Amino acid sequence: MSRQRNSGFTLVEVLVALGIVAIALLAGLQASAALGTNAERQADRVLATLCAQNALAQIRLARQLPDVGENTAACAQAGRTLELQLRVQPTPNPNFRRVDARLEREGQYILQLSTVVGRY
Repeated sequence: MSRQRNSGFTLVEVLVALGIVAIALLAGLQASAALGTNAERQADRVLATLCAQNALAQIRLARQLPDVGENTAACAQAGRTLELQLRVQPTPNPNFRRVDARLEREGQYILQLSTVVGRY
């Protein structure tokens, strides 16, 4: 009597294959989530750079030495609201002021740009 061998996969082989596929899908999901987070952070940096450059250009275009101190304002760019903190500090030369523009979104630091503004 000859025995016929059944062709196909055993339950253990199927479970191992499902486990491998699940691990591969989980790794792909984590990678795509990291890409999404990185794209969001990149967009925030670009918008923060625009806000900071606009604020510093506005100070330079005022053609007067800014007062020493700090102030905070909202900066809306592309449907996002960023918090702009401008800090004006004296320098050893009284004809110049250091201006720092720091931007945050929802309490998270994004970017800081600095410049020196002189007396015109």
